[in-house]
Amino acid sequence: MAIAVTEALQLIENIHTTRARETLCIEEALGRISAQEYRANIDLPSFNNSAMDGFAVRLEDAGKGVKVIGTILAGSSAQLSVTPGNAVKIMTGAKIPEGCEAVVPIEDVEFVGESVKLPSKITPQANMRLRGEDIKAGQTIIERGEYLSSYKIGLLASQGYSYIEVYRPLRVAIFATGHELKMHYESLQNAQIFNSNTPSLLARCKELGCEVTFIGKIEDNPQTIKEAIANAKDADIIITSGGVSVGEADFTKEAFKDMGMQVLFSKIDIKPGKPTTLGKIGDTYVLNLPGNPLAAILNFELFGRFLINRLSGRKDPYIKPIKTVIAHKLTLKPGRNTIIPGTFDGATFYPLEKRGPGMVRPASLMDGFIITKKDASQISKEVLFIPLANFTASKMYELFSG
Repeated sequence: MAIAVTEALQLIENIHTTRARETLCIEEALGRISAQEYRANIDLPSFNNSAMDGFAVRLEDAGKGVKVIGTILAGSSAQLSVTPGNAVKIMTGAKIPEGCEAVVPIEDVEFVGESVKLPSKITPQANMRLRGEDIKAGQTIIERGEYLSSYKIGLLASQGYSYIEVYRPLRVAIFATGHELKMHYESLQNAQIFNSNTPSLLARCKELGCEVTFIGKIEDNPQTIKEAIANAKDADIIITSGGVSVGEADFTKEAFKDMGMQVLFSKIDIKPGKPTTLGKIGDTYVLNLPGNPLAAILNFELFGRFLINRLSGRKDPYIKPIKTVIAHKLTLKPGRNTIIPGTFDGATFYPLEKRGPGMVRPASLMDGFIITKKDASQISKEVLFIPLANFTASKMYELFSG
């Protein structure tokens, strides 16, 4: 019996694993997952400094002319003090001198000989960056399980970290089964097709930060499939496509069962992709996807991506949807949750017109997908869009026009 989509996702969420660790210099840690918590070593800023090129002044001199007694450059250790009737010229990032109560930007003063006339109103601590206002020493800056983006690398650098402990990348082994399949570098014979699933899934797993091994295109017989499984058992995840339906030549499930696979689920109440299967052999998880290209890709994005995020040690493995509206009413056949691929322009979701499970092109066009409710016979208003990546609207400029 097929299980619900929510139940399948819950089974993946309940997976607990211990990842191996390694230490990398921060420049090599992009896209990795932090294996421990990191705290700030210093306040940031570590001293009060100027946010503008201007003049360090006292509040009591507002509206008056003051004498400029010196200049402090960024990085300078000049020992100057601001006293009543005097000002110090200061550059952006330079240390605030003793006695300074605010910084007045250069463009806000009037030059009168060797003096400058200050504006009549000066706000306390104006244009000053105060020590620790960004980061306090001891504050957590990176959590265990956090994805290390380019700007997280910069955050670590700001605290003097040169090396960071990260989880080892997931090892993924991929193969496909089917007498009718040929790899793109082979010649097609009558009634044969090129295998698009394996290159697609291999590339996608690499995008998600995995180390990927291509086991090969495997003939549809139990013995060769078992040999492929044996060659892949050192991987964290084995991903296959094809051979999981009920056809006479679909031996994949049988071969994995003979190799000792514990089945977590074998059918999902979803369209397309009902025969998607998740299992485990020892410490290796197995994701058997349908052979139909679009069905395989959509179910990988829903279940495979979550599995990879969960096993990688991420503290935020969840795929975050975007609430939006659908471009036009969509009529559905109720009874199963349906995955509908489409594009998103930052304001509206557009379902792809051609989205048959056996098609290849829709996966190359879609930005993501929506999932309908089982009892839905039509969709006409709000939907939850699940993006393939962190989405940036192509027409973002329109948000600021007018």
